[in-house]
Amino acid sequence: MSQNRYRSIVLILLLGVLGWGPVAAQYFRQSSYWKTHRKEVEFGFGISNFLGELGGRNQIGSPFLWDLELSKTRPAVSLGYRYYLAQKVALRGRLTYGVLAGNDNLTEEPFRQNRNLNFKSDVFEGSLVIELHFYREELGHVYDLRGVKGTKSSRVGLYAFAGVGGFYFDPRTQFNNSWVRLKPLSTEGQGLPGGAEEYNNYGLCIPMGFGIRKAFSKSISAGIEVQYTKTFTDYIDDVSGSYYDPSALLASRGPEAAYLADPSLGLIPGQTNVGQQRGDPTDLDAYLFFKAQVHYKLYKYRSGSKKYRARIRRQKIVF
Repeated sequence: MSQNRYRSIVLILLLGVLGWGPVAAQYFRQSSYWKTHRKEVEFGFGISNFLGELGGRNQIGSPFLWDLELSKTRPAVSLGYRYYLAQKVALRGRLTYGVLAGNDNLTEEPFRQNRNLNFKSDVFEGSLVIELHFYREELGHVYDLRGVKGTKSSRVGLYAFAGVGGFYFDPRTQFNNSWVRLKPLSTEGQGLPGGAEEYNNYGLCIPMGFGIRKAFSKSISAGIEVQYTKTFTDYIDDVSGSYYDPSALLASRGPEAAYLADPSLGLIPGQTNVGQQRGDPTDLDAYLFFKAQVHYKLYKYRSGSKKYRARIRRQKIVF
C-alpha cells in the first residue's frame, strides 16, 4: 500500500469519526437537557384535615395520625411555582387554602364527649420547601433517539420535601345557627387577669411530605401529594390550657363567652371546674393536606445548545 493511499484512508476514517460525533450528540439526551424545563407552575385540589384537641377517635388524644377524624375532612386548593436548582433538587413556593374542623360530639371518649366543644377555621398557608426527586418522570426513549424502541425513560416520578412556612387561622364555633369568632371571647381567659396569654392568628409552620408524578406530555404531568404540617401553636381550635372562671368571663366578655367557654354536657362532675384541664398545651396542633396536582413545565429553549429547540420539535415519542 502506497503512503499516499494510507494517508487517504486515515483521513477518511478521521473525518467519519468527527462527523458522527455531532450527529449522534444532537439526539442523545444531554446532561444539561433538564435546564430547558427547570421551571414549573402547579395547581392542586384535594382535602384537608385537622390534628388537635377537638374531635378525634374514640380514645384519649394521640399525636400525629393516630387521632385522625375522617368525617371532618374539608376541601383544600393550592397554587405553586417550582424551580429546579439541580436535576433532582427543586425549590418550591406555594400558597394553599384549606378548611380545618373538629367536633367533640363525634367521639365516644368520655372526657372529650362531655367537653362538647366544636370549631371550624379557614387556614391560609404560604410555604417555601426543598424537594428531593428520587426519580423524575420523562417521556420517550432514555437516550432521546427518534423512533428508536427499547429502553424507555421513567414515566413516574417520586419526591419528598420539607421546608418552612407561615399560616393564618381564625377559629369559629357554631352557636345559635351562626358561626362566632372565638378569639375575641377569651374562652380560656386570654388577656384577662390570671388567664392565658393572647394567641396570634399568624404562626410559623414546617410543611413536609412526599408525592408521586406521572408525565402525560412534554409539558404536562399530574400526581398526588401528601403534606403534614407541624405548627408551633395550640390554638387553631381555640383549645389549649385550662378552664377559666366563668363569672369573670361573664363580667368581662358577656354571656356568650361564658357559655362557649364551657358548653359541657355535665356527665362528669367537676371536669370543667376552674383550673381543670381543657386542652393539652404540650401537644401542638397540626394539619394534613392530601391533593391531586397538575404540573405545567415552562420550556426555555435558549440554553447551552442551539439544537434543543429543533430537537424538541421533531422528537418522536415512542410508547
